[in-house]
Amino acid sequence: MKTVVVTADDFGMSETVNEGIERAYREGVLTSASLMMGGAAVDDAVARARRLPGLLVGLHLVVIEGPSVLAPAAIPDLVDGAGGFPSDQLGLGLRYCFLPWVRRQLAAEIRAQFTAFAATGLSLDHADSHKHMHLHPTVGALMLRIGREFGLSTVRVPHEPVDVMARCGVAPTLGARAMAAWTRLFRAQARLAGMRVNDNVFGLAWSGGFDEARLLRLIPQLPDGSSELYFHPAAGRDAPIERFMPDYRHQDELAALLSPAVAASIGALRAEKR
Repeated sequence: MKTVVVTADDFGMSETVNEGIERAYREGVLTSASLMMGGAAVDDAVARARRLPGLLVGLHLVVIEGPSVLAPAAIPDLVDGAGGFPSDQLGLGLRYCFLPWVRRQLAAEIRAQFTAFAATGLSLDHADSHKHMHLHPTVGALMLRIGREFGLSTVRVPHEPVDVMARCGVAPTLGARAMAAWTRLFRAQARLAGMRVNDNVFGLAWSGGFDEARLLRLIPQLPDGSSELYFHPAAGRDAPIERFMPDYRHQDELAALLSPAVAASIGALRAEKR
């Protein structure tokens, strides 16, 4: 049996992103969104979510290249003076793993993000993380342990099968194979914590460029089990997008989510599997 969840990341980053997500849900195939609690437009995102009771909303945990919830003075070893996490994935990963005082600040920030989500009154559907930093064993363990206190029951495992992508014309790379193997660790962590997890996820190889043509190529190839397709839609370009994702084609991803052909293809898949 096949099930499909269609998610948008970075909800709350900016009003342009929020508008794209709302349109993708109202007019397209989007089913869920992941909320960035430190985002500049998080209040706008929460207001939109409250107007869209059918939209499933989860936490998009940010512990790299994005804004914190706690003030810089509370987590001085994590963020800069403006409250921004650095982009150095390797350096952050080493610090999160080996420095106890950094891990304590990391735990405090993760708890603050779950607390901020709970304060919105929205139901916590799931959790994932910016740049999939929850694959880091320390980050993943903290997300699962703290998340359970807030009712977390579902997490994203970013396992993108290389054989499926090969059938879509994406040659397997060493990095893609390593990523697929590394996800096994977090899948085991999550299941041990009693979490529900997806079988597969799609959007890694095409991150920022998951357009209509690619999506229509993928849908017939979706394997049995649960698949999450994740996107970064936006209604236009703005300063946060230009700063953090200058090469992403947010509007093309929105167009894919609004495509009647995509809706028909997903609809046929779901009807076939009833």
